[in-house]
Amino acid sequence: MRTARDIALKLIGDPSAALGLLIIVALVAVAVLAPLIATHPEAVWDMNPRDRLLPPSETYLFGTDRMGADIFSRILFGARITLTIAIVAVGAALMIGVPIGLISGWCGNWLGEALLRVSDIFLAVPQIVLAIAISQTLGPSIENVILALSVTYWPWFTRLVHAEVRALRHETFIEAAIALGVPTWRIVLLHVLPSVLSPIIVRTSIGMGFTILTASALGFLGLGAPPPAPEWGRMISEAREFLPEAWWSALAPGLAIFLVVMGFNLLGDGLRDVLDPRIRRGNPGR
Repeated sequence: MRTARDIALKLIGDPSAALGLLIIVALVAVAVLAPLIATHPEAVWDMNPRDRLLPPSETYLFGTDRMGADIFSRILFGARITLTIAIVAVGAALMIGVPIGLISGWCGNWLGEALLRVSDIFLAVPQIVLAIAISQTLGPSIENVILALSVTYWPWFTRLVHAEVRALRHETFIEAAIALGVPTWRIVLLHVLPSVLSPIIVRTSIGMGFTILTASALGFLGLGAPPPAPEWGRMISEAREFLPEAWWSALAPGLAIFLVVMGFNLLGDGLRDVLDPRIRRGNPGR
């Protein structure tokens, strides 16, 4: 069984996965140290019309926005909002989707089928459309964005876990545990769940990137964190009317979203290769 050290070494040995891990570590560091790194922390929420739409310079590294706020500082503090939304939303989806997947995968009766049909209802509607509908109904706020993303993402975990559990249901070690009279809850928690952790971890990493992208889309549509919160999607939306003259006001938050989503996707691909030996990306001999 691979240890955390073995997994870390394999990730570092994969250039793309190492790059993804570096981006994620940088994101966490930026979110934690934002008040210390920001060049103008006082200008994140305050308006300064005299410095409105200034281009990048030594004073304002990424320029200023339409309110005169320092874009560099807003990007740093926006990382906190982005990371909070992703962690809480994906964590809540895990808490909902994994137990339902375990139950539906283990129980082949009407209960399992009923749970699957509920997840199918959510999957029948594109996630972004359903998230927009929920956010529009509840109103723009960070809490409502998290709720919308959690409600729309849990079926992916359910379907993944269900498929893995059904594949494990007839494995020899599971049938042996059943024959020995081991309680069902012990089999599921101590034997089945650890066996499906690898795909769950991979899905979580990729889901973090997708959740950040969806949250940014909601912010772009005005359904995310209300102003003057430094939310990356809203920052791009507010910069649209000043393009292409004030190109820097949209470029910085757009690059931030791109890098973070790419980082989680690269890390997810690397974790998939390390944790699932059945999958090798274009290199069977690896």
